[in-house]
Amino acid sequence: MSASVSKNNLVPGPKAGKPEGLGETIRTVVTILAAVILVRTFAFEPFNIPSGSMVPTLLVGDYVFVSKFSYGYSRFSFPLIHPPITGRIFGALPKRGDVAVFREPSDTSVDYIKRIIGLPGDRIQVRNGILYVNDAPVALKQLEDFVDDEYGFPDPTHQFQETLPGGKTHLILQRVNDGPLDNTVVFTVPPDHVFAMGDNRDNSQDSRVLSAVGYIPVENLIGRAEFRFFSFDGNVPWWQVWQWPFAIRYGRLLTGIV
Repeated sequence: MSASVSKNNLVPGPKAGKPEGLGETIRTVVTILAAVILVRTFAFEPFNIPSGSMVPTLLVGDYVFVSKFSYGYSRFSFPLIHPPITGRIFGALPKRGDVAVFREPSDTSVDYIKRIIGLPGDRIQVRNGILYVNDAPVALKQLEDFVDDEYGFPDPTHQFQETLPGGKTHLILQRVNDGPLDNTVVFTVPPDHVFAMGDNRDNSQDSRVLSAVGYIPVENLIGRAEFRFFSFDGNVPWWQVWQWPFAIRYGRLLTGIV
């Protein structure tokens, strides 16, 4: 005798795939977000360059990776929250000449990127546009003018190679030597602070302006700028999509920062 099964007697089982699939998607998203937060907190964090204060080293539209482990970790190392940490964990002072990202002392919600010129105890002064570190002028070598077209037309500016104590060399721009920040008092860097300047010396609000930036607490350091991973010419309007491939500065992609 054969057995028959009526369709009316079949009880459909639960659609097991959907809840498990949604749960797996949520777990994947959470894992990815956690990994991104961990990398941005403890390894590398991306930053973009919105101003010309670090020209010619960094241009408006450059995107850089900053190593978070270079100077250790503080409450400002965390991208989403500021835990109640005092000082730095695994802290290390920057080297003179590092390009560093830090929180502005007068407004810690603002990120700045400048070059570290002075370390604790250093005496820093600018005389007639020439930088003095511990009463000694830094070596300058004039190079071919830098031509900036940030505003859509060529704008040549005097360019120099500057050599800091210890041998670190980098490029700076100096249009004049009698500007508002070209003759300063002697700045003596306090303990647990550093002194930073922009490479575009006539167009940089930096530690020379005590009322705005001034001495930077070591606690405010975010990390050292290591390399550019992307660069986009901001002169191209966002809506001109057909111009985007031509606005990428291909020669600056994946290049180191000195």
